[in-house]
Amino acid sequence: MSSGSQAVVRPVAAGDREAWAALYRGYRDFYAKPHEERVYETVWSWLMDDSHQTRGLIAEVDGVPVGIGHYRSFARPIDGGSGIYLDDLFTSPESRGSGAGSAILTRLAEIARDEGASLVRWITADSNATARSLYDRVAQQTPWVTYDLSPAE
Repeated sequence: MSSGSQAVVRPVAAGDREAWAALYRGYRDFYAKPHEERVYETVWSWLMDDSHQTRGLIAEVDGVPVGIGHYRSFARPIDGGSGIYLDDLFTSPESRGSGAGSAILTRLAEIARDEGASLVRWITADSNATARSLYDRVAQQTPWVTYDLSPAE
């Protein structure tokens, strides 16, 4: 990657399977998630299904995929509108600082505008200092605390 190149963000396409899988593997490694082929196949099938709520973006620098973002729309009953939820954002370690993460967030803000969504929302680990330094520059941290409830037995 030459210095000074801009990150270009586009929707994930069928020909991106191998590059997407490598980036998604890096994302799962970061969060210490196991590599289960079923998960890769399921998520990829969602991304390739126009009727599924999950959508994906690829960030490229000099034509090389260096980042991914998975997102979906969600209803916001509190304001009678909708939002965009960013489930996953990952930039390969060797391309951090390339602007790929920022470019994905910028593209999501454009998608939110174009789709009439009131915001783009996401969560990250408290310890994810590198990502949080970007997030703190481009978004407002909320006061909300996140909980996970397991399904009933």
